[in-house]
Amino acid sequence: MSNTDSLFQPLELKKLTLPNRVVMAPMTRTYSPGNVPNEKVIEYYRRRAAGGVGLIITEGTCIDHKAAHGYPNVPSFHGEEALAGWKKVVDAVHAEGGKIAPQLWHVGAIRKPGVNPGGDTPGHSPSGMAVPGKVRGHAMSQEDIDEVVAAFAKAAVDAKRIGFDAVEIHGAHGYLIDQFFWDGTNQREDGYGGDLAARSRFALEIVSAVRAAVGPDFPIILRWSQWKQQDYSARLVETPEQLQAFLQPLSDAGVDIFHCSTRRFWEPEFEGSDLNLAGWTRKLIGKPVITVGSVGLNADFLPEDGTADFRSAEPASLDNLLQRMDANEFDLVAVGRALIANPDWSNQVRDGNFEQLKSYDKGLLAELV
Repeated sequence: MSNTDSLFQPLELKKLTLPNRVVMAPMTRTYSPGNVPNEKVIEYYRRRAAGGVGLIITEGTCIDHKAAHGYPNVPSFHGEEALAGWKKVVDAVHAEGGKIAPQLWHVGAIRKPGVNPGGDTPGHSPSGMAVPGKVRGHAMSQEDIDEVVAAFAKAAVDAKRIGFDAVEIHGAHGYLIDQFFWDGTNQREDGYGGDLAARSRFALEIVSAVRAAVGPDFPIILRWSQWKQQDYSARLVETPEQLQAFLQPLSDAGVDIFHCSTRRFWEPEFEGSDLNLAGWTRKLIGKPVITVGSVGLNADFLPEDGTADFRSAEPASLDNLLQRMDANEFDLVAVGRALIANPDWSNQVRDGNFEQLKSYDKGLLAELV
């Protein structure tokens, strides 16, 4: 096993100081009845902070918009009761020496009417599509767009007010912001549709509004992906030049950290280079990046044929990851399923106790520990 020192160096960004480079990846858990984080949720995050995670990014938590929710028992990020629950999470994480950011989420057209809160409200998206060519929801008006932009900004202000250390905007995986990015689901003919630069306008307005709301020193993370849950082969950009043209305006608007979501962190993004998506983003944009994708496990969460969901996996070597860290390919490493199985994954890796790491079994999703 390679030396793990690079994974346990501190990182300073604006007013955020992280004790190490280990990030807890956001993972939807649906254990918040009434959309309010409860004592189990508080303890779940506290244990990961106590286990040595440098930065926790919470599960997706929905902004204050009638169509934001898409799944039952997902926590909200608005309202007195939900925010009070999140304040307890923040305090518990801070008591263990950790840092934490909420992932601010709107599911867009993934939503099906009947999920609460929201009731019979249909899914909202740029063109009413969750899947290319299939209109089943509401194509957003300018008023709808303005409401959602304002809701993201309001959530960011609330996050800062109750003590979070940063915010992450969920712009990946085929949810609302990504539905605007993706030409398959964005067929608009106004200023929010067309080429990728125009399809990025919605995200740029959100990032700009959040930056204006929280001020210059509060870190903003943007999670984005090429792949979509609707199409794992989808790509927004095909070349480094296209990648820079896509991400530079988002950086200029106020993104401090790019969370580059891939299914397998070790895969190169473009021909002719071993750099992964995070590595290329760091090289081209020059800001800190988070890599993610089956870290510490021997199988990704979903095989190509889509027959299993968050499938089980065994602990795997970190040599490739650590070699890339040593080469400064990326700044931070997000760990997902391995942290569900091992709340103390970070401390065990730091101390070299690799033989004590437990396998991830998909049955662990049936509980919150």
